[in-house]
Amino acid sequence: MISAVGSFFSSRWQGLVPLDRLFWRDMIVVGTAISIASSVAALILLGLKQPMAAVLATHFSPVPYNIFLTLAVWRTAEKAGGAKASAMMLGSALWLILTVVV
Repeated sequence: MISAVGSFFSSRWQGLVPLDRLFWRDMIVVGTAISIASSVAALILLGLKQPMAAVLATHFSPVPYNIFLTLAVWRTAEKAGGAKASAMMLGSALWLILTVVV
């Protein structure tokens, strides 16, 4: 299991995953779903009057993963080059801002 997780992260960090898959599936679909799930869980905790520290920790828990995905997109896009790659770099930066703020 550990090697599969390590392989997941290393393949994205090294740019071995196609940029389209990294951007659309890993970041936009999966990353957004994880962010939404953590926000919903944080709202539930808030409704249950749990400590604010627990609410904030839950809400912001996907931020390190989201930063990783954004940097992986940037690294892969730099290797690919072109207008599409530049647009994905910009899109990933905007996505990161949105997932952290919202």
